[in-house]
This record gives sequence, structure tokens and C-alpha cells, in this order.
Amino acid sequence: MLIDNIKTPMLGLYYLATLPQRQHAASKRESKQQVPVMFLFYHRVADEHPNGWTISNDRFQSQVNWLRERFDFVSIEEGQRRIAAEQNDRPTVCITFDDGYADNCTTAIPWLLEQKIPFTYFVTSNHAQSGEPFSHDVACGCPLTPNTVEQLREMAQAGVEIGAHTRTHADLGKLTSESDLYDEIVGSKRDLESMLDHPVRYFAFPFGLPENLSTAAFRVAFQAGFWGVCSAYGGYNLPGEDSFHLQRIHGDPEWARFRNWLTVDPRKIKHPRKFNPGDYRSHF
Repeated sequence: MLIDNIKTPMLGLYYLATLPQRQHAASKRESKQQVPVMFLFYHRVADEHPNGWTISNDRFQSQVNWLRERFDFVSIEEGQRRIAAEQNDRPTVCITFDDGYADNCTTAIPWLLEQKIPFTYFVTSNHAQSGEPFSHDVACGCPLTPNTVEQLREMAQAGVEIGAHTRTHADLGKLTSESDLYDEIVGSKRDLESMLDHPVRYFAFPFGLPENLSTAAFRVAFQAGFWGVCSAYGGYNLPGEDSFHLQRIHGDPEWARFRNWLTVDPRKIKHPRKFNPGDYRSHF
């Protein structure tokens, strides 16, 4: 906690000190049509039972309004298209959610729909079907309610892109059996398609760090017909890069970290992707 209290003001100072450099670099990227496409991920938007994966409704809406003044809000499909087109001249962001918390349907989801802001909602199929809380919430002593099938159906009917997030929120980096990967990845897709009577086109890795990913998991998702998969370790998607693997940035409640990522930290954009899935298309 003490380290965070020190790092946050320092990050704020770094952001201000590098702002002229960021603005100049942004202008150059726009002129060359090489503006990165950003994908944000959230988990739970709520004012009760705060934890490390919850953001308050006020802070969430403040972030979205800040983005609205600076970015094009696009669907995950449009964001993917801009990457594949190898050129993008506008700051672009896509909002996503992971896991599937019922609390999101109280304020955040109705507000986004009212504002006509597109977003993608990744859910674990077993929790939606059973109503059982996520193990990470149980471990923290505060079990929270997942989305119901009916809530997901209502979102899909309202035009929300529902994506798969495995059946059980499994760490796919630890699964060595391709049949187990198939069960979690393809099984979740089929579960959700059965629930929603609607195609499920995108997949997000639980945890989403490099150690939670694998070439085998990418291959299973690609062969299953997913249009794209999402990681969650932070990263910028530059025009012309792999448009199947979408790198996402955490919608951090701390303004300093949030603005630092979204205005393109010059230290981070120079780095190669943290995870290279290898030749996951090898069988095609």
C-alpha cells in the first residue's frame, strides 16, 4: 500500500512531464494513420463491496465521459477491422467486460445502452447457468452474484456483443491437454450460443497475462471459428498487427494509471507484444 501511495503521485508527475512529447507523437501517428486501437476491460461496476476488480459507478461514468471527448467508441468488430486495415487516423477505443457480474446490470449496462456506447461482454458460461459465485470472490470472503441467463439474453437482444470467457474461469495457461482446452473454450461458446440463440464470435482469456495464454489455446479458439481473442496484460494494437489477438488495457480506477495508458505511454508503445502465440494458424 505504501509503495502504491508513492508510485501514484510519481506517475502523475511523469504523465505531466511527458505530455508535450505524447501530444507531438500523437500528431505524427495521426498524420501517418498509425494510431493504435485500444481495448479497455472492466469486471464489476458497483458501489457496494469494493474490491480490486470493482470500479464505482461515478468513476466508471467519468472515465467513459473523458474517453467520449477524445476517442471514437467502436464495437470490437470495428476495432478489429481498423487494425486489419493497416491504417487508423483516429484515437479509437472499445469497452469490454469480463466474468459477468449481475451488479453491472443495475446501473452501468443500462447507462451504456442509453448512451449508445458499444461494448462487448465476456462471461463464463457455467456461472451464468448455475448462479454460483466466482471462486476469487469466495476466496475473499465476499461471494457476489453472477449474471443470470435472462440478463444475458436481454443484453444480447439490446445489441450487446456477448463473448465467451471459458466455462469455469479456468487458467488456460495451466492446461496441457488439448481436449481440456477444447472443453473450456469451445464448450463455453456452445453453451452461450445455446442460451442466447445467437452466434458467439469473440473469446477472452481469464486472467489474461502471458502465463495464462498458450499457442495451443489460440489454435483451439481459431479452429473453433472465433473471430478474435483478447488478452488482458496491457498493450497497444497498432494498425497492421495481428488483428486476431486483441491486447487490452485495464480500466483502472486510479486516474493517473488510466490516463497514462490511454494517452500512450512512450515507454510502453516501444515494447514488442509480451506474448507471441506462434503459428496458431498452422493447420490451415
